[in-house]
Amino acid sequence: MFTGIIEEQGAAVALFELDGAAQLRIRADQVLGGLHLGDSVAVNGVCLTVIELHLDDEANRGFTVDVMPETLRRSTLGGVRPEQGLNLERAVVAGGRLDGHIVQGHVDGVGTIRSRTPGPRWDDVVITVPRDLARYVAEKGSVAVDGVSLTVTEVGDDWFGVSLIPTTLEVTTLGKLQPEITVNLEVDVIAKYVERLLQQTERVGS
Repeated sequence: MFTGIIEEQGAAVALFELDGAAQLRIRADQVLGGLHLGDSVAVNGVCLTVIELHLDDEANRGFTVDVMPETLRRSTLGGVRPEQGLNLERAVVAGGRLDGHIVQGHVDGVGTIRSRTPGPRWDDVVITVPRDLARYVAEKGSVAVDGVSLTVTEVGDDWFGVSLIPTTLEVTTLGKLQPEITVNLEVDVIAKYVERLLQQTERVGS
C-alpha cells in the first residue's frame, strides 16, 4: 500500500521489451534507502516489484522492475522514454503516517491533460477521465494522478479538476504536465468497494 506522497523524482534509464512484458531500469537515490529485492515501489502510481538493485553503478544507481502485460495495457509505462522523470514512492511502513490517501498502485486507467491554468502560487489542471471511471471521482474526494495523491476540486461527466500546490509542482513530474499528455489514474478504492457492496445488496433484495 502507498500514500500518494512522492518521495523523489527518479528517471528512466531504459525500457526493455520481453515477450509482451518489459523490464524498466530506473535511476534513483532516496528510495534506495532500505530497499531490497522483492520490495514494492510505486512508479508513476504503478506498484512494481524490484528484481535488481544497481547500487555500485555511480552513473545510474537505482533499480530494475518487471512490468507485466496487464500493466502495459492499463498504464502509460509502455511509452516511457530514457531520461523521462518518474514519480517514486516506497510502500508505506506499518504504523507510519498516512499523509495522502490509500493508494494501491493498481492503475485503473489513463487520463489526458485537457488544460492547465497557472495561478499565483499553484496551477489548476483539468484531466479527462474514461467514463467508466468518472463515477468514482467526487468533488473533495481523492484521486492518484501518476501516483500523486490529489484532492478533486471539481468534476464533470468525463473530466475532473485538481490544484497543484508549489510542493507538488517542484517535487513531482506533475510540474511538467501540458495539455495532451497522458497520465495514470487510480480512483479511490473505497468508492469501488461501496459500489460492489451496493450491487450485491440489490441482487440479494431482488
